[in-house]
Amino acid sequence: MSVDQENVSKILSVLSHRIRREILLTLHEKEETTFTDLMNTLDIDTGKLSFHIRTLAPFIEQTKTGKYRLSPAGEDAVRVIKDVESWAEMSAVNRKTSQLPLASFKQRTYAFLTDYIIMFLLALSLLFPSLLSLQGNWILELLYPLFVALVLLWVYCTILEGFSGQTLGKRVVGLMAMKIDGKKIDYEHAVVRNLGKIFLPFDLIFGYELNDPRFIRYFDKFAGTTVISLRQEAKTPKTTS
Repeated sequence: MSVDQENVSKILSVLSHRIRREILLTLHEKEETTFTDLMNTLDIDTGKLSFHIRTLAPFIEQTKTGKYRLSPAGEDAVRVIKDVESWAEMSAVNRKTSQLPLASFKQRTYAFLTDYIIMFLLALSLLFPSLLSLQGNWILELLYPLFVALVLLWVYCTILEGFSGQTLGKRVVGLMAMKIDGKKIDYEHAVVRNLGKIFLPFDLIFGYELNDPRFIRYFDKFAGTTVISLRQEAKTPKTTS
């Protein structure tokens, strides 16, 4: 069945106006509301609201008490509006991310090893008395501090990245963790992204499968974060001889 493209254009034209979208979204949120409440919520005058309501006639209906509510077509229109808003937000995020100076795998590896060595030495110092009692069981002597170091690393990275976006390792290498929209990382995102370091082999394998330079580790995608380089190589101007 062919679609009447002229009707499609008319519908898109109706929904293209910001105030009309706000009317539909307000009715979706409140379910039913009066003309006066709509006018106060949107902070517009009577004539302007009357005009937009008339334009939205296919999407709005009145109850027996005179209140306005969405028609079935209006509910469908709200879903379209929310989908478009989601697409617009994702497009903006992708545009911002593409402009970020993403850190390389090599840089992130150096930062990770620096932080992990610090935590491993801390784990050894904390566990030294208990490790003495494990004499003869070299597997436990090796694995125990390795695992404890990973747990300490998670706590340590979460605290420092949530505070400033940088651990000591990242500061040394010149990296910073941040959200993919370019905003500062918070503690909630730091908790999630650093949890993957406890399961690092799987985190890296699934991250590799994503084939996205923003998400070297899978938990970065899960948290919506990435790592950028703060030290861009200076481009030397070409000289002609």
